[in-house]
Amino acid sequence: MEKPVDDVTEEIEDEELETEETEEELGSDVSEEDEELEDEDELEEEDEDEEPFIEAKERVSKKEKEVDEEDIVEERFYTIPLGKVWIAPRKKRAPKAARIVKSFVLKHMKVQLDPEDEEEEPERLVIDNEVNEKLWSRGIEKPPRKIRVRVVKDKEGVVTVLLAEGD
Repeated sequence: MEKPVDDVTEEIEDEELETEETEEELGSDVSEEDEELEDEDELEEEDEDEEPFIEAKERVSKKEKEVDEEDIVEERFYTIPLGKVWIAPRKKRAPKAARIVKSFVLKHMKVQLDPEDEEEEPERLVIDNEVNEKLWSRGIEKPPRKIRVRVVKDKEGVVTVLLAEGD
């Protein structure tokens, strides 16, 4: 026998009531979750006020900005040939390349490491870590044939060798 139509509608109405009750329960859970998320967001905002973790590349860019902010007396771009490095024995090439970069910059920027007068301070030469890493990038035996650098001299006489931006 078939069920009367009234019984079917009563079952449908019962199911609707059950779904409404579950939605209300979920709604209260969702609001609690929203409050928890808002609390987490507030904590994250407080953490943002503290100094965030800085990647290595960002630190390097800050170094360059500090150099840029100081009064730059002179700035030059050089392509330093390192072909003579390949004459040296295989296990001494990268250190030789570093010495060639240093002597090249000393010569072309007219840096005096030893002061002639006792009153003068010696000028300093600083080779940036990126330049050194570029020289050693392929190991001790295979330094690059040439390297492009940016050399900056500030008002205090400190000469800084930085890797050119395209490299």
